[in-house]
Amino acid sequence: MQSALVVLGAYLIGSVSFGIVLSRLAGMPDPRSYGSGNPGATNVLRSGRKLVAALTLLGDGGKGWLAVVLAQLWTGQSALGGLVVPLAGVAVFLGHLFPVFHRFAGGKGVATAAGVLLAFNVWLGLATLATWAAMFAFFRISSLAGLVAAVFAPFYTFWLFGLQPVFPAVVAIAVLMAWRHKDNLRRLLSGAERRVGDKASPPPPDPSGDAP
Repeated sequence: MQSALVVLGAYLIGSVSFGIVLSRLAGMPDPRSYGSGNPGATNVLRSGRKLVAALTLLGDGGKGWLAVVLAQLWTGQSALGGLVVPLAGVAVFLGHLFPVFHRFAGGKGVATAAGVLLAFNVWLGLATLATWAAMFAFFRISSLAGLVAAVFAPFYTFWLFGLQPVFPAVVAIAVLMAWRHKDNLRRLLSGAERRVGDKASPPPPDPSGDAP
């Protein structure tokens, strides 16, 4: 029962989509209504509101970290000490992809996955983030950086911890992330994927007419 509550709590934490919540608070359009339709930080940045995009990134990453840390505190286990903490990591990631509070229309999970990996183990998180940063710095394509990081994360996990329960959890997160990026992958293969900073269609005006 305790394990089920921990996993459910992690899913509910993941279901808070900061891109949607912060956009509403800032009087901005729903990020699912413009650009890529993804409520993540990269798409929020297309609105031109850099602070809101930065806070979205921190919020989505922070909730992944928080859910795993709370699971560790509640169970007294580490990510290597049993099944519950790795399952909480998968659950908060699933919450971000399919948020119950936002009609199950969520993001692609790069920031949330990074938070989860950092909470699992700081070296695992840093290695994966370094892979993402290197790819992004060279190509300036967020989706490509996320896909490459997703491929490498299970290898880093196996190298650090072998076949501990955290390994299948990271594999599951990586597979889900790759699946959520399937449309991006098609655009990458066709050469149509936009780089960060490329002009895109602007977001629609706020219906109330009061957006700053």
